[in-house]
Amino acid sequence: MQLKINSNVTKITLAAMLLALAWVLPFLTGQIPEIGRMLLPMHIPAFLAGLLLGPKYGLMLGFLMPITRSLIFTMPPIYPTATAMAFELAAYGFFSGLLFYYLNQYKLRFIVNVYISLLVAMLAGRIVWGLVYSMLGLFGNLFTFQMFITGALIIAWPGMIVQCIIIPIVMQTLKHAELLDALPE
Repeated sequence: MQLKINSNVTKITLAAMLLALAWVLPFLTGQIPEIGRMLLPMHIPAFLAGLLLGPKYGLMLGFLMPITRSLIFTMPPIYPTATAMAFELAAYGFFSGLLFYYLNQYKLRFIVNVYISLLVAMLAGRIVWGLVYSMLGLFGNLFTFQMFITGALIIAWPGMIVQCIIIPIVMQTLKHAELLDALPE
């Protein structure tokens, strides 16, 4: 599945819109950082980049979103938060795009394809985040499995639920508006 208008101009325009969205969405939760860590607003455009533009754009945009936001707005801090997020969001964009396009070949129902791609990409991105955090030496050698579970799942579960609601709705809306190539229902 790809955008119906498959021109480079369309892809670059949508990429710019998703990048801008990644810069703006955290302002909704910026006054209360704990809420931002729970709702993960920058993750939504990264997943959409992969699903709408494919794995290459998803990887590139996912990596650029936290780094450029950090450079422009100084939040999240470039090290370690934006650095770890860059790899995490790059994994989200890459795996969601890769799986979405790969699963499309099997003629799964559209919404099933979206959910499988989203959930597997969530898992892959969280694993990448844990690996990067442990390699950055944030906690010395003390980055434990319990810390990983707490950061990746326990704190983030509200955001994961929001993503599982919003992203399929956006994708289904684009499909019904006939902005995506036709897929079996």
